[in-house]
Amino acid sequence: MKQLFIGFIVLISFQIKAQELFVFTEPASNMPSNSIGFRLGQSLLNEQIKSGYNYHLMPEIMWGINKNLMVHASAFVSNRNTSLVTEGGSFYAKYRIFSVDDLHSHFRLATFGRYSFNNADIHQEEIETMGHNTGFETGIIATQLINKVAISSTISFEKAFDNKPNYTFPSTQSDNATNYTLSFGKLVYPKKYTSFKQTNINLMVEFLGQTLNENGKSYLDVAPSIQFIINSQARIDLAYKQELYASMLRSAPNGFYLKMEYTFFNIKKNKK
Repeated sequence: MKQLFIGFIVLISFQIKAQELFVFTEPASNMPSNSIGFRLGQSLLNEQIKSGYNYHLMPEIMWGINKNLMVHASAFVSNRNTSLVTEGGSFYAKYRIFSVDDLHSHFRLATFGRYSFNNADIHQEEIETMGHNTGFETGIIATQLINKVAISSTISFEKAFDNKPNYTFPSTQSDNATNYTLSFGKLVYPKKYTSFKQTNINLMVEFLGQTLNENGKSYLDVAPSIQFIINSQARIDLAYKQELYASMLRSAPNGFYLKMEYTFFNIKKNKK
């Protein structure tokens, strides 16, 4: 009975935070401790340099170690060379460093780090360690939840290295950048909770930007999305990302995104 009650509280808290689960950015909140999530990200992006579309597939596994620490591991698969090829992978960790909780609101502050490796050619000025560049990213996230609205912002430093086996990072390009994001999410359904099995529908818009530190080139994207949380465990995201401004070369900035995720709670039984 005690385990059932704890599980119910975990599921309810997962629903309350549903509008914090952004599509393109991570919030400062973590997934519940003692849980494992599986995510499958897909994108279909319009090529700017040549005709056609890029398809990217990113399987990912996530582990909530405790309430303050979670880790991710992901792989990068792309059809840039006409057939699906595994191009690399990434390791990510996020640690919550500050938290203030109220009855209908909370504030979270977290720090994160990512290291990625990639064997694809370097084909753009934009630095993106989630799928294109070998390198690392580190930064800080702040998230505020008030009733059914969540606001989250991130600032980070990103550094690119040579891609293996022999793709040297161009000496004429900036190999490091500052990233900044601002995300808004609102729970639009249900209007009132009667069961944790209710489907949640969240509407979101995210602004994603980058400035190359060595030459000042930059871009800014907008990404509206709709999200479904099913039975407090399954998640489906559908989004479109559109470039608003860019002064740097980007191979495929615009396109559709589909993410599917499933979380398993209480994976490790508590000792009696």
